[in-house]
Amino acid sequence: MTLSFDPDSLTLPRAHFIGGAYVPAAEGMTLHRPSDGQAFADCPVADAALVDQAVQTARTALATSGWGSVRPRERTRVLQRWADLIEQDGPTLAKLEAVASTRPVGHLIAGDIAVTAEQIRFFAEFADKEGSAVVPTDGTSFGMILTEPYGVVGAITPWNFPLSMAGWKLGPALAAGNAVVLKPSEMTPFATLRMAELAVQAGVPAGLINIVLGDGPTTGTALTGHPDIAKVSFTGSTGAGAAIMANIARTGVKPMTLELGGKSPQVVFADADLDRTAAAIAGSILSNAGQACVAGSRVIVQDSVAEALTERLLARMAAIRPGPTWDETTDYAPIISERQISRMESIVEASRAAGAECLTGGARLDRPGYFYAPTLLAGVTEQSPAVREEIFGPVLTLQTFHEEDEALALADHPTYGLAAGLFTRDLSRAIRLTQALQAGTVWVNRYSRSRDHILPTGGYRQSGIGKDLGREAYHANRKSKSVLIGL
Repeated sequence: MTLSFDPDSLTLPRAHFIGGAYVPAAEGMTLHRPSDGQAFADCPVADAALVDQAVQTARTALATSGWGSVRPRERTRVLQRWADLIEQDGPTLAKLEAVASTRPVGHLIAGDIAVTAEQIRFFAEFADKEGSAVVPTDGTSFGMILTEPYGVVGAITPWNFPLSMAGWKLGPALAAGNAVVLKPSEMTPFATLRMAELAVQAGVPAGLINIVLGDGPTTGTALTGHPDIAKVSFTGSTGAGAAIMANIARTGVKPMTLELGGKSPQVVFADADLDRTAAAIAGSILSNAGQACVAGSRVIVQDSVAEALTERLLARMAAIRPGPTWDETTDYAPIISERQISRMESIVEASRAAGAECLTGGARLDRPGYFYAPTLLAGVTEQSPAVREEIFGPVLTLQTFHEEDEALALADHPTYGLAAGLFTRDLSRAIRLTQALQAGTVWVNRYSRSRDHILPTGGYRQSGIGKDLGREAYHANRKSKSVLIGL
């Protein structure tokens, strides 16, 4: 099957999806394709009234369908059918996502589509396997902890992995018996709309999933602050997460799950397998051109092997195959927008002005679109902008250490604590340092998630609150009630 396609041949949905149908909308923000910089579509902006319409539709659908109280196994079956349709519709979903995003069509078919379907199946199985509990009390009483859905969950997903992030939000919320109003990124809405269509085809009651398009200041603010939104789930930048918390506080209090920014270290000891280590580090920063919250952007390597590791990293960074996301041979992605690539340029230049040595990259690639060369900065300090700030691009910093304590001090970031990598053959050191590293996820001798969705993800410090994935994500979509009966 040929995966490559003509981006101008696609018919794109340009409306909100409410109550199981598209709701016509006026023109909104102009969208540009990252691969060539061309304007190609617009994204409407839902105002507070339309957000309210979506929320009330979700409330009505939840009440009339009985989704939250239906036999749990029925929720499981419906969600599994949805996952099957996502896989079957893979080529269409891949094109809708690739045309607007940074995800190459080949990567979507090989990974994102199947991962999204797997996530939904994973959470579907919780519907009839996790629930209330009888708890030990004294002989004069009978104690229970009951769990029940929140109601309507408000979700906001980012532009970097639109399909799988929608799966992160929709899967656990629906399995737990809730309805969802979801706002995808205004830059990458199209595949998420198609996912919602497929859900209705699979038997998810119309109105349980509503997609409102728009930006953060208008649509996102209306959604997260809506009084009938019972819980908020957001993935995005730390700044946006803080704004959401403030917005919620202005209208009351409600639970929230926030998966936010990162500036993750990769600590390499002299006993590590350097070929394997270089492959893992390069993969973490070259995949999606470093546009991932968990990107391992800070290499901290023992001084005795720094030169050998650097040589291996430079070789891998030179072997990229950039190209448009609609070309199946592309393995190196563009940056999402002119604004983002300009910000990246300013951080790299400020770091060089502060003394960083650019070993490779440090500039745009000479081709259409928003492509930035893989970049390795050495000679940086903790005060360098490239070390302090989340760049969200293919920029690695390189620092060296001599002793273990020095490595830990360099790894510790004052703001973020989302993920960390550790490369060593010493099992005792690995166990000791996984306990010491201040991060919500630590990978040892690898730097990537697996398809074991049982492992939750979430950060320390300003990298977030709560967890996505794992049973934690399911339980985060249910509230508990303590019951004590006198006998």
